[in-house]
Amino acid sequence: MPRRAPAILLVVGFSVLLGWYAIYTQRVIAELRREASRSGLMSARVFRALSDPSEGASTAALLDLAQHIREIGVPVIVTDPHGVPRDTANLPFVARLDSPEMRDYVRELDAQNPPVIEPAVGIVHFGNTPLVRGLRVIPVLQGILLAFLIAFGVFTLRTRAHVDREKVWAGMARESAHQLGTPLSSLSGWLELLRERAPGGPAAAVLDHMQSDLDRLDRVAHRFERIGRPSRAQPVEAGELVERVAAYFRARVPSLAHTVTITTQLADGPLQVEGDAVLLEWAVEALTKNAIDALAGRGGHVTLSAEPVPEGGVRLRVADDGPGVARELRKDVFRPGFSTKARGWGIGLSLARRIVEDNHGGRLVLVPADRGATFDIILP
Repeated sequence: MPRRAPAILLVVGFSVLLGWYAIYTQRVIAELRREASRSGLMSARVFRALSDPSEGASTAALLDLAQHIREIGVPVIVTDPHGVPRDTANLPFVARLDSPEMRDYVRELDAQNPPVIEPAVGIVHFGNTPLVRGLRVIPVLQGILLAFLIAFGVFTLRTRAHVDREKVWAGMARESAHQLGTPLSSLSGWLELLRERAPGGPAAAVLDHMQSDLDRLDRVAHRFERIGRPSRAQPVEAGELVERVAAYFRARVPSLAHTVTITTQLADGPLQVEGDAVLLEWAVEALTKNAIDALAGRGGHVTLSAEPVPEGGVRLRVADDGPGVARELRKDVFRPGFSTKARGWGIGLSLARRIVEDNHGGRLVLVPADRGATFDIILP
């Protein structure tokens, strides 16, 4: 949806609401004037009949009043003292006087207005005029529409603020990546100079590790450049990605006290998906780092696996045998800012879900497990 589309929809919605309100108000005023005119005419004819001494004047006046009641549109049922219908006017249906529908409608009219008992006529059961029915329904509909427009406006404002924040963070991330580029290039040059001056010996192994970390920083900088931009759709070998992440962390996890073991399980055959290898590797690393942190101070085992799924696609799984995620916290683990660690930022899992679901159309889920925590990335 274009950026200005929500604002345009709000303006159109409020314009429709105001136009509807103005038109309906004018119709109500016109109907009230017609009812006032009818009431005045009815009163005039009643007074004329009362002042007319002729024999048929009162009967003619009653017939005239009955005709005006029909014109007003008030539904009326006249019953005898025992509740048996004798006459009707303006009913919304056609039925016999002794039918069950007629008796049911009598009770409906009594719920709208108390009946009038006239000894010479019977019991008059009457409902509301179309104007009254409209005044009871239309304002409710207008109120619902107004509440919907207000809620839509609040949602639009919050969404727009969220988008603006996302753009700010994306811009900061790309600027950080740009700023890192210069010192990384400089460090790469210094490493090359050190290799020339120390071509062999123990220093060479140290330089290899320094080069590995420098390459790692370079990849991280490139990741920040991808934030806020469309992901690339390229063939990615999921098995190689899993092995690469596992190899990186094996060299950096505790190996003496509280040993953390990282293993991989890969299905036979190709495990290829379409996506952005840099972002997908970032997501798997975030899950793996989260699993290693869960084993801090106790040691344990982390398993990274990749296998095809029956419905098509590939499932990447990161599982550990640590303390797991408490049941009451499962609904919050992907919420930005949520962390069970004292110094955690709470962005790793939310970032991983965004990469998997928003950028690749997949799913990232926390799978119920008997022990530890298991996260599945399912890619189409």
